[in-house]
Amino acid sequence: MDENINLTILNEIHKAVQMGKDSISYVAEKVGEPVMKDNLSFQYTEYEKIENRVNNEFQKYGEIPDSESPKDKVMSWMGVQMNTISDKSNSKIAELLIQGSTMGIIECKKLMNHNPKADEEVKTILNHFITFQENNVEKMKEFL
Repeated sequence: MDENINLTILNEIHKAVQMGKDSISYVAEKVGEPVMKDNLSFQYTEYEKIENRVNNEFQKYGEIPDSESPKDKVMSWMGVQMNTISDKSNSKIAELLIQGSTMGIIECKKLMNHNPKADEEVKTILNHFITFQENNVEKMKEFL
């Protein structure tokens, strides 16, 4: 298998993980309800575990993941701030996180469907990430 496709998939997972972690960091300070805080903490920890798996896989190729651009990070932060300026409710925060996770699911499903010959370990990580994102959506629906 062309290692470039594996690195592309791993980079996309890494970017999505970074966005997920950043989003949680940006909204966590706005959350007061303990159950929601616990859920966000659990998600953050899971993102870190997936990030470690991705980084370990990158090491097998002697590569490191692309870093998130500062512009993307600022745009993400601004988006969260603008979307929660007048509504910091659990429902609004859940809605934003569901939207982000759904975008991640779509992108990862495309990667899976368009790259059937990717290495099995890369596909396993990708499938795990998709399942994790789907579970996040279901959990966040409880707060709508």
